[in-house]
This record gives sequence, C-alpha cells and structure tokens, in this order.
Amino acid sequence: MIKKLFRLRVFWLPYAVLLFLTTATFESCQSDRSEQKKEASESRGKNYYAEKVEIKHAKGFTITYFDHYKIVNIISPFEKSADTLKYLLLERGTPRPQGFADAQTIEIPLRNLAVTSSMHVGLLEFLSSTDILTGLSGMQYVFSPEVKKMIAAGKVTEIGREQGLNEEKLVTMHPGLIMATGSPGAKMDHYATLKQAGIPVVINSEWVETTPLGRAEWVKLMAALLNKEKLVNAKFSALENEYQRLALLTEKSKNKPSIISGLNTKDAWFLPSGDSYMAQFFRDAGGNYHWNSTKTTGSLPLNFETVYPVALTADVWLNVGFNSKDTRADILAQDVRYGDFQSYKSGTMYSYNNRVNEQGSNDFFESGTVNPHIVLSDLIKILHPELLPAHQLVYYKQLK
Repeated sequence: MIKKLFRLRVFWLPYAVLLFLTTATFESCQSDRSEQKKEASESRGKNYYAEKVEIKHAKGFTITYFDHYKIVNIISPFEKSADTLKYLLLERGTPRPQGFADAQTIEIPLRNLAVTSSMHVGLLEFLSSTDILTGLSGMQYVFSPEVKKMIAAGKVTEIGREQGLNEEKLVTMHPGLIMATGSPGAKMDHYATLKQAGIPVVINSEWVETTPLGRAEWVKLMAALLNKEKLVNAKFSALENEYQRLALLTEKSKNKPSIISGLNTKDAWFLPSGDSYMAQFFRDAGGNYHWNSTKTTGSLPLNFETVYPVALTADVWLNVGFNSKDTRADILAQDVRYGDFQSYKSGTMYSYNNRVNEQGSNDFFESGTVNPHIVLSDLIKILHPELLPAHQLVYYKQLK
C-alpha cells in the first residue's frame, strides 16, 4: 500500500510542477499584457507636444498634432491636381494609431538623417542639429564648416546624386529618413526600393514657395521631425519680425530703383517670375522689377532680345555672375552687348557669391535660405543704402 502511494506521488509530481509553471507563466503573460495595455493607454492619454508649430507662410506642407504622433502632408506643387504625400510622425516607443495605412511612418525624434541638398543642411544648422546627419548627396557643395569637419572625420557618407542615389548604400545605412528635393516629373515610385526597405522619403519643395518667409518656414518641418518646436518657434519668430520690420522701411521710399537679374546662357535668359520668392525679395527691398506681373512660380526663360531693352535702362543688375571671382570684365567677355547696360556703365552689378568656400560651395543657397532677413538687408543696402547705413553686405557683393 505504501509503495502504491509512493508511486502515485511520484507520478503526479511532474504534473503538479507543470501546473505550477503553467499558471505562473500565464499570470506573467497576463501581467505583461496588462503592463503593455497600461503603457499604450498612457501613451494615448499623454500629450507629448506642449508646444506646436503654426504654418503661416509656406504652402507646400501642413502639420497636424495628436497626443503622441503628428501627421504631415506634403503638397506637390508640380501636378495639375493636388498630389499629396502623407507621413505619420510617430513618437518612438508608442503604439501606431489606426487609420493611416497609406502614410509612411517616421519614428521621432529622428536619430539619423540623409539629405540630398545643401539647403537641408541649412535647416539642420538653424536647429543646431547637424549631429544627426549621416548621409549627403553632393558633399562638395556643402558650405557649413561644421558639416565639412564631419565629412573629414568619416561621419557623413556620400549617397550619390538626386537622380542617381546609391540605394544599396542607403539600404545598408538605413537612416531614419531621407529628405529629397522635389522637382517636376519626380514621382515617389522613384524611391520604391528605399520604401520597400522601410526607409521613409520626405519630399522637400521649398524652392517653389512664393515668398522668402514661406521658403524659410520649411525649417518648421525639420523641427517637427526632431521635436524642436520650442526652439524653432522662438528663432523663426525673431527672423520673421525682423524681415517684416525691414520690408516696412522700404514702403516709405518713393524711389524704386529698376532691377535686372541673372545672365543670358546658351539656351535662354532665366529671370525670376512674378510669383517667385526672388521677385518677392525685390518688392520687399523696394525695387521696381519689370516682370512682377507674371503669375507663375520659378523662372522665366526669355531670349536675349526680349530682355535687352529692359536691361538697357535698369538701375541695378542683381544675381549676375556664376563664380565668386567673376569681375565686370569677365561678364563683358561673355557678351559685348552687356556693355550697353546702364548698370554695367555705372558699376551697380551685384552677385550673391560673397560667401563661397574654396570648393565653390555657396552659402547663399544654404544658410541664406533660413536667413531671409539678412538677404533682405543686403538687397535694401544695395537699392536704398540710406535706409541701412551701418549694414555690411553678407551674401551679396559688388562686382569690380
């Protein structure tokens, strides 16, 4: 009888242990699930964004805030019908919300980023965030001394050109985001390989904004990706107020010097259209620009014969010269007809090549994008020197 009881106890012991372990495991799993639900609930209930950005000038993107995520819409300026790309900026470690199946997901704040334009470097510098840069297209075109040091130290990798990105390298790097430049005809399927690899691509089309402040406001998109809304609001508000103060100065001036811009090339003379940010610069600086009334963005490709009669009597010639070392003699060597221009005879010729490094990288297209108040100060100094007697040209210089 004793042996039989002993055999029963031995027989049931493993099952008792198994039952205990199963119960413990079940309770542990239940506890884990409860904890996960609690964390998810807390994430949904917690408002991560005490400070938000408001888009007042830019037309190319929108940002909408929720408790633990943001929705960004990038509006294509190149399509006849609105072609909008949607992005879900999801706070790292929080649950993905339902209802955004068509949106690319970007975990924020970004930890690393690859960009295809030096202008994007300007956005990062504005927010003191160049340290997250890991990939760059056309590294030779960067002006930023800080980023050049990072390149020299091997911290930033060349990722190829916009239309020929090194996708294999990018997939290996796997940055948290690639910021690409928008252009006519560019489609998102161009980045299909990267998208399949789980690398989101944001299209930045700041250059087709119609105002300098609208163009600069794209820095708020970068701030949203970095959770640096408080910083960008303070800095952008300061430059916005200064820009508007400067623009008011020129409204009182009765004299409006006439302007010609750019140079003739083999194909055409490309001038700023009336709805371009550069034409807005001219207006805000108190200038009289012949093509103000043209209602298109970007550039106007005109032939020399069309521009010539306007250029003959223009008071000031802006954005002339492709190289930082160009002189008036160099410009005349390109076409002797330039010598007929009043601005050539008077020497009122200015290029935006004052901040160019030894590799030919031009800071006008980098930090100049997010410093429109400084660019405007330069233009006012050129057109109305009496309004800003103490200002020294930063991005612009006079051709000698």
